[in-house]
Amino acid sequence: MAKTKEIFVCEQCGNESLQWQGLCPSCGAADTLKRMSISRTSRTGADRRPLAAGTERPRRLAEVSETSEPRIATGLQELDRVLGGGLVLGSVTLLGGDPGIGKSTVLLQAGDALSRATPTLYVTGEESLQQVSLRARRLEVVSDTLQLLAETNVETILGHAQQSGARVLVIDSIQTMFVNDVDSSPGSASQVREAAAALVRFAKSSGVSVLIIGHVTKEGVIAGPRILEHMVDTVLYFESDAGSRFRLVRAVKNRFGAANEVGVFAMTEQGLREVKNPSAIFLSQHPQPVAGSAVMVAREGSRPMLIEVQSLTDEAQGMNPRRVAVGLEANRLALLLAVLHRHGGVSTAGRDVFLNVVGGVRISETAADLPAVLASVSSVRDRPLAPRLVCFGELGLAGEVRPVPYGEERLREAAKHGFERAIVPEANKPRREIEGLEVIGVERLDEALRNAF
Repeated sequence: MAKTKEIFVCEQCGNESLQWQGLCPSCGAADTLKRMSISRTSRTGADRRPLAAGTERPRRLAEVSETSEPRIATGLQELDRVLGGGLVLGSVTLLGGDPGIGKSTVLLQAGDALSRATPTLYVTGEESLQQVSLRARRLEVVSDTLQLLAETNVETILGHAQQSGARVLVIDSIQTMFVNDVDSSPGSASQVREAAAALVRFAKSSGVSVLIIGHVTKEGVIAGPRILEHMVDTVLYFESDAGSRFRLVRAVKNRFGAANEVGVFAMTEQGLREVKNPSAIFLSQHPQPVAGSAVMVAREGSRPMLIEVQSLTDEAQGMNPRRVAVGLEANRLALLLAVLHRHGGVSTAGRDVFLNVVGGVRISETAADLPAVLASVSSVRDRPLAPRLVCFGELGLAGEVRPVPYGEERLREAAKHGFERAIVPEANKPRREIEGLEVIGVERLDEALRNAF
């Protein structure tokens, strides 16, 4: 016998309440509790039957055999890198990003390549089939194996997926999907949650890999309840600076690979193209050395990348000097300038300091401390750093230069791109010399300043 239960769900965090409240008791957001009716089937005596023969029963851990998860290549090496080697059968991947950043484009290109290896169904809830076809022609996607479907009802989509024998299912996007049992409009927190839950159940029971596109809010998080990210196996985010043609795909969660792995793409008229050598796009090609520029080796996921850090210092125009950091944490910049004054003898009092990471990359690791300080000193003195110099290292409050992980891999990446000199923490100095690269190990900030010019 079917019954209906009425609850109130927060559109921001997905918290459930039995009665309406002005403020969500979980996240504190105002006027976000929306009415939701769900149907439930009562458990009669007939439903409480014992397990059928052959049903999976609990097993001891030692009895479970270790089998590697089979993966399907997407045809885009950068996307495969972020996924951990390709799509895992039965996995659910959520791809989020701002409108127009390239989510549908990259999955249409990936769907084209996947369809050549395995049956693939691309479901669009935002465009007609004719619009998808026009975009496919512009992207030079002319595959006759990719199946298209314009539908928003989840039950209907899963039925078509079973009939077509699809092994990969692409949903564009989760905010347009709805299930029949939920009495609310598509895009609401309850619909997004229930639609995602139905897709996850289908993926786990059938072994079909599901790729879901999700829009983000103005705060930069995927629209819908936060539980959506916990339900899926992998969460990828598209990142880009306004006006930049480069796109970064970052894995913020991955049950089958490394988190924080990054793939780099460039947006062209023919869609997204992979960037095989990301270091080249994050380095400015100055015809001659300029003041206020330092090159570091950052590590994004498992990939070392050469990135340029620029600093500009100028006399303050007001009573309070400005400290602006783009791509680095602003509070970290203020801390580094204090360490520079105390232990390096270089004062920035009365001067505005602007710091920028070239290419729109955001660096969260402390290896950027030394490059940021050296670039700032170079700008204050209006004197370029030594040519073909690379540096990295963390600065402590006592003025010490602390080591960072994967020092030797960073140095080999620098040598591969033709850099001839490196200033690194003493603990990161390799035991064996790297051909073509002079490595200078330093323990204090003042030593780094003496060797940088």
